[in-house]
Amino acid sequence: MSTQRQQPEVIAAALGASTIAIVGLSSNPMRPSYGVAEYLINAGFEVIPVNPREQEVLGLPCYASLAEVPVAIDMVDVFRESSAVPDIAQQAVAIGAKFLWLQLGVISDEGVGIAEAGGMQCVVDLCTKIEHQRLL
Repeated sequence: MSTQRQQPEVIAAALGASTIAIVGLSSNPMRPSYGVAEYLINAGFEVIPVNPREQEVLGLPCYASLAEVPVAIDMVDVFRESSAVPDIAQQAVAIGAKFLWLQLGVISDEGVGIAEAGGMQCVVDLCTKIEHQRLL
């Protein structure tokens, strides 16, 4: 499943997003989500932390869910377990996001199906930071 969700044109289009909600973003600098978010911010993206267990990450207010984010989101970047993806995909469709990006090791056929049925494009089992660096 994952290789068909790693199309170069979709990856490039997703990385053309300006606003990225990172679901599962942690305030722990040792977590991969923190390093990726920090990189994306430094690369000029507007990053929006989404994690009900955090108040603030990297100096940015953190939202409990995608529905609570007060601005339009282009891409939803997921750092959660695969079992959480279907619910996240439903939320992403509901807010009108264009892309669902599942990080390395996050794979959900059901979640991708929900997102694609809602008109989203998906990238699965890749890292936004690594792909951005590769395309530069």
